[in-house]
Amino acid sequence: MKQRIIILVGVFFLFASFKSSKETVNVTIKNPTEVVLKGFTSEINDPAVLKKIAKLGGKITVQETKAEIPFQVVNVNGKVEKLLVLCDLKPGESKNLTISAANVSRAFKPLTQAELSVKEGGKWVWVTKSNKKQQWEYQGGTWKNVREYTVPKQHTDHSFDIRYEGPGWESDKVGYRFYLDWRNANDIFGKKVDTLVLQNVGLDGFDSYHVMAGWGVDNFQVGNSLGIGSIGYWAGGKANRVEKTDSLYSRIDYSGTLESKITTVYTGWETNEGKTNLTSELTIRAGSYLTKTELVLSNPLQNICTGIIKLDSTVVVKPQKPLGEWSYYATFGVQSLEKDKQGVVVFYRKSDLVEITSDPLNHVLILKPKDKKLTWYFGAIWEQDQSKIKTIEAFTKFLDEQIELLNMGMI
Repeated sequence: MKQRIIILVGVFFLFASFKSSKETVNVTIKNPTEVVLKGFTSEINDPAVLKKIAKLGGKITVQETKAEIPFQVVNVNGKVEKLLVLCDLKPGESKNLTISAANVSRAFKPLTQAELSVKEGGKWVWVTKSNKKQQWEYQGGTWKNVREYTVPKQHTDHSFDIRYEGPGWESDKVGYRFYLDWRNANDIFGKKVDTLVLQNVGLDGFDSYHVMAGWGVDNFQVGNSLGIGSIGYWAGGKANRVEKTDSLYSRIDYSGTLESKITTVYTGWETNEGKTNLTSELTIRAGSYLTKTELVLSNPLQNICTGIIKLDSTVVVKPQKPLGEWSYYATFGVQSLEKDKQGVVVFYRKSDLVEITSDPLNHVLILKPKDKKLTWYFGAIWEQDQSKIKTIEAFTKFLDEQIELLNMGMI
């Protein structure tokens, strides 16, 4: 039996055929693009293949020419949703993979992770900060990673109860976090290494990650802006972040070898159009600099927005030939807190775009959800990370490769 299936490769789709027997599934994947795919994550999501994996109880091995390759079986609500595999493909190259039963589930070196770490065993104290601001602060206690967390009413910025102030997620290329409070903005951890580091960040002092370390540093300026790809609402001539809510809940859906995912629920988000419940899903994959953002609203909103901080030291980068379904808006220049070059980008569907505009702090993309849903991607490269991208020409090449593959339906 032969059948065409879709393979997601990092940010790319591949095409494959497969043959199955009682204990094995043979899959042929091919890279139809001109892009060299190295250390990427492929998604096998054909129902017949997933059904076979489910029958094997998820205990499988994946081999390429008899050599086992890293993989991850993703289960959602007890159902096998996809199989992720890690491999390399040259432009136009095909490879044969064999999926077969295994006695035990194999553990591979993880290339992504997501975590949420909070203080336990201490107490809340009402304090006056050095800036004369009075607020609750969590004192004492020890850090503990949790799978889910409902933010307490006392929590605000710099309450010291959440390690690096919110959930964090990373691939082998880059790390991110967002502030789980009224700011709700995305920030960047620039990484100089290809290993996972977030488990060690912020343990030796709440702000220690702002100082360059062997792994890298929190290297991005956010302030009151959208930072990179944060969620906002356009009203009053400016981007308004998700500031006023009735409650905040965040969950680590999974922290996996090749993919990690975080879900956050903003109940009672207050906008000019009234209140709505907003669910955000953030996903990152091994080998990728990009985070996928998927939003679901309980009530329709017309002016959802996202964007990038606006700095005089950067230039805007847009596609020269904006063909296809997807496009991007990016900036490049000296915008790292290390005073070196960094590029940041938001990828969006052109059919979702209402307007590209700005306010005093941000480059803004106003987007219109369809059926109360919206998707975009954001990403960052830094001249000290593995990309070694130091010029606008190299950054543009990186962006054009991504957008070409997006427009071919590969993400």
